Amino acid sequence: MEELGQVYARSLFQVAEEHDVLDEIHEQLGLWADALGQNKDLQTFFFSPRFSTAEKKDAIRKIIDGGDERFLNFLELLAERHRLPVTFRIRREFDDLWREEHKLLSVEVTSAVELDESLVDSIGERIEERTGRRIELTSRVDPDIIGGLVLRVGNSILDASIRNRLDNLRKNVASAA
Repeated sequence: MEELGQVYARSLFQVAEEHDVLDEIHEQLGLWADALGQNKDLQTFFFSPRFSTAEKKDAIRKIIDGGDERFLNFLELLAERHRLPVTFRIRREFDDLWREEHKLLSVEVTSAVELDESLVDSIGERIEERTGRRIELTSRVDPDIIGGLVLRVGNSILDASIRNRLDNLRKNVASAA
């Protein structure tokens, strides 16, 4: 399933790029995946073999009124090949390709207490300078880390939390005993 998501996402991405509708397709794919994810009835209809391909194609055209024709054709192709359940993987892969194209990097700052917005922004600016990429910055609070910070930059994690230090100390003491 993962490979199917990659193949379909790359194909859709290339078509969107060729026709200069990358942002529009990205938005429409996100809306489509969100609608499917939030509505179990839609999932049942589109993922079930009980409904015909023609019924699914007709429903796609009715649900996405005014959508990009290439995107509608893509969804119809997924319906024909019984691949609509792969939608969520396609979206994840497409989002990754879109972020890479726009040189966006996801950054999440986790702290034990709410941080001042200017401090979070400063962290984001430093990461932007070092990576040379624009970032999508989010912050969250997790009291379980006790103190310090956990930075998730793309796929990398820098864990400078007190919880991590205590866990490492516990492991060192246990292995020395």
